[in-house]
Amino acid sequence: MDHLLKITLIGLLSGIAGTSIGGLIGIFLDNISKPFFGFILEFSAGLMTSVVCFELIPEALKLSSTSATFSGLFLGIIVILIIEKIIDISFSSLNNVRSYKNKNKYKKKNTDLLRTGILVAVGIALHNLPEGFAVGSGFQASVSIGTAITAVIIIHDIPEGIAMALPMKTGGYSKMKALIYTILSGIPMGIGAFLGAVLSGISDFFIGACLGFAAGAMLYIVYVNLVPESKKIYLGRFSSIGNLLGIICGIIITTYG
Repeated sequence: MDHLLKITLIGLLSGIAGTSIGGLIGIFLDNISKPFFGFILEFSAGLMTSVVCFELIPEALKLSSTSATFSGLFLGIIVILIIEKIIDISFSSLNNVRSYKNKNKYKKKNTDLLRTGILVAVGIALHNLPEGFAVGSGFQASVSIGTAITAVIIIHDIPEGIAMALPMKTGGYSKMKALIYTILSGIPMGIGAFLGAVLSGISDFFIGACLGFAAGAMLYIVYVNLVPESKKIYLGRFSSIGNLLGIICGIIITTYG
């Protein structure tokens, strides 16, 4: 029980830490350069790719069968895909809502920014659930895997915190209120860590399947969210260098972590 509580707390604190750091950056900086933001996104993508390829999948295959590992991987992709679709539908519905009170263009722009920030917060909160699952199943496999995943997710959550706080602040929320929302979005990671630890604790076979699930969820986030979003923001080489550095750092973390 103490072990389970520790894993849950680690998941909770890691979820809050990353988004909070990003939130603080977002509320105190008026403008973040596109090259730097693109670099951070690509660096996160490289880190996550390394952990998946050099830690999660090899460990899953060692503990479980190939079929269980890849079934978990595809299930992770499908679950995140469904979450993305729900977010997209919600975003589309909110964008179709037009408030008669906001006839002034400046006010309308601010309202849209605020709505975007809140929606991003909801989306990130949903994303944090499977990320927490990765933390929980990782720690059940080994301390080194859990630590590597936790470090990667904290770094990955920093740009997400910025993406939440910046539009909220610009849209009219106070700095404190924007920061509180970024902190709250990290809480589901604790829930995910608890679920991941409980399910992974059933057997080694289940740990392998759960690690596969975590790998699929992380790969989806990298190649459907982080990399495309980075290229939208900045197409220069600087962001690609971030990806390479992220991969190298990920190899170091998985080798010596």
